[in-house]
Amino acid sequence: MARLDVTETFHHISFPGHIHTQDSLNYALHFQFRDRDTVIATYPKSGTTWMQEIVTLVKNRGDPQLSKTVPNWARAPWLEQHYSAKVLEATQGDRIITTHLPYNLLSSALQGSKAKVIYVARNPKDVAVSYYHFHKMAKFLPEPNSFDEFLNSFLKGSVSYGSWFDHVKGWTSQAGVLANVLYISYEEMWLDLQGSVERISSFLQCPLVGEELTNSLRHCSFSSMSDNAMVNYTQIPKEIMDHSKGKFMRKGKIGDWRYTFTEEQIGIFDTVYSYQMKDCPLTFMWACPPESCGEGGGGQASGDQDRALILHDAGD
Repeated sequence: MARLDVTETFHHISFPGHIHTQDSLNYALHFQFRDRDTVIATYPKSGTTWMQEIVTLVKNRGDPQLSKTVPNWARAPWLEQHYSAKVLEATQGDRIITTHLPYNLLSSALQGSKAKVIYVARNPKDVAVSYYHFHKMAKFLPEPNSFDEFLNSFLKGSVSYGSWFDHVKGWTSQAGVLANVLYISYEEMWLDLQGSVERISSFLQCPLVGEELTNSLRHCSFSSMSDNAMVNYTQIPKEIMDHSKGKFMRKGKIGDWRYTFTEEQIGIFDTVYSYQMKDCPLTFMWACPPESCGEGGGGQASGDQDRALILHDAGD
């Protein structure tokens, strides 16, 4: 299924036609979740692959066999993509399901379900930079042109998968509604990977001990995933994803947006962010000193890094 130049518009949101059809998107809206399902919900470039790897390792008690032999899109398929129906219907037992869909499109399907949902959020400035570079290598996404042009589209929500602001506000608005939701940030995972994995494993009622935890941490580190062909997308043909124009596992940093944004762009972004997020039920405080930003998957929170992300109820 090529369709590299096709864009599907569904509920006023654009989706790349290479991996989505109207049928597959409608399938997601009417999907029958099972109580033992684990759903990973993210906006693109927010830590999706990382969370897929963590959940796979937690579910397998730190055994990397599955994560080293089965591509992430097969063991944690995207619900809305065209191939997922066959994969999910053939899966027995616990299922890991990934989605980039906004909450309003999945709300009916999730209502009454006991499926566990993990929502991962990331600093939108880092998301914008990462998404821009991904557009350069992904042949099924529109040419991004300059970063300034891409950022303008990102702020308007006219990029594929829609508005970051609407996505985050939609999912976080369920903080007091959905009982089985874990909210976590890319920054929390980066600053304290062990604490994050322990928190995720506890949420999934699969606590890890000893070597189970040690092995999970080793295999979900950024360096390990970068070398794992099952998650770094090097198996994808060049006609679809051109790795000569960049790596899928690019940097894995937090705060790297500072090396791309101009002062003018920062001002525009902050103005839009303040307006868009003023009614968000959760409060995010994104901050990371440039000197403390490095490769992800093992940093520990200390000093100013404790302020990298605070995620709490707005009423706190």
